[in-house]
Amino acid sequence: MSSGQKKTFIIAEVGQNHNGDMHIARQLIDMAAMPIFDKFNNQPLVSVNAVKFTKRDLTEELSTEAQNRPYHSPHSFGKTYGEHRAFLELSYQQHAELEAYARSKGLGFIETLTSIKTIALLKQVKVDAIKVASRDLTNLPLIDELAGTKKRMIISTGMASEKEIDIAINHIVRHHENLAILHCVSEYPAQYKNINLRSIPYLKEKYPYEIGFSDHSIGIVMAPVAVSMGATIIEKHITLNRQMKGSDHQSSLEPDGLWRMVRDIRNVEIALGQLHKIVPDEVASFKNKLERSIATKKDIEKGQILTVNDLCMLSPGDGLKWNEKDLLIGKKAKHRIPAQTIIYKKDVSNVKTGK
Repeated sequence: MSSGQKKTFIIAEVGQNHNGDMHIARQLIDMAAMPIFDKFNNQPLVSVNAVKFTKRDLTEELSTEAQNRPYHSPHSFGKTYGEHRAFLELSYQQHAELEAYARSKGLGFIETLTSIKTIALLKQVKVDAIKVASRDLTNLPLIDELAGTKKRMIISTGMASEKEIDIAINHIVRHHENLAILHCVSEYPAQYKNINLRSIPYLKEKYPYEIGFSDHSIGIVMAPVAVSMGATIIEKHITLNRQMKGSDHQSSLEPDGLWRMVRDIRNVEIALGQLHKIVPDEVASFKNKLERSIATKKDIEKGQILTVNDLCMLSPGDGLKWNEKDLLIGKKAKHRIPAQTIIYKKDVSNVKTGK
């Protein structure tokens, strides 16, 4: 990894996968804080950097009609959609307890705030950043109030056109420019045909802000690929079990998946390397063993003049290369050289020195 390569900031998104249960919420924090050890390289890797929760105020969340709508779903926690949403909400005090617990585990703490009233959470919870959900990128009153806190902001763009992104950014930068933009597809789970990872280098070229990727796809491969394309923030939902009740669990990562994704991201960071072609020192032994050298195609007698028809290429690779064959052609063999034997400069007379 080159010295200029920024480490990826990995956010494990709990969202509301705690199912309204503080015990599950703490277990998910424990999951995010697990150490990442790469057995292949026999070394620890940098783990998840932060967890993210979501705070809603239901008085600013749904219309009366939407709150009272019957919610008949295997993932429902209430008879109506309003009851379902209320069941999943944790109190401000519970969010404060989870922040303290996350920090005790060495994790940063991020909150998605979904309405102006939820900004009150910041009186009890110290956040490293405020997340703006894709659905709220056009909620300019909320954008203005969040930016007015002067806290770092991370905006998701999964539902937004470029014009809508530009308008939101213009509102934020009236207050500050501590901003990151996440490419995102607001589909759960996101189909691969819709992910369009080339948006990442496009956004990096267009905007002077940090660019990341909020991944809603199934599996772990999209996040490491996004890092290889320039994303420096990765956000991914986590769950204890994808079969748990709740609509976000199916597209989330279980502990083993999170471990593998973080491992692969960290190894991609290392593998990106530098912007030129190099042959690592570690390749030398493989080169010597596997590469080809000029060898005899048939028995060569002492004093015989070598011709191109006497030569072939065989391993190992510690001898002359084919572009050096003129160092051998037309020269006399100093001794008998059996077929399929590497020919070295010492084996012939009048060999020029150097390559």
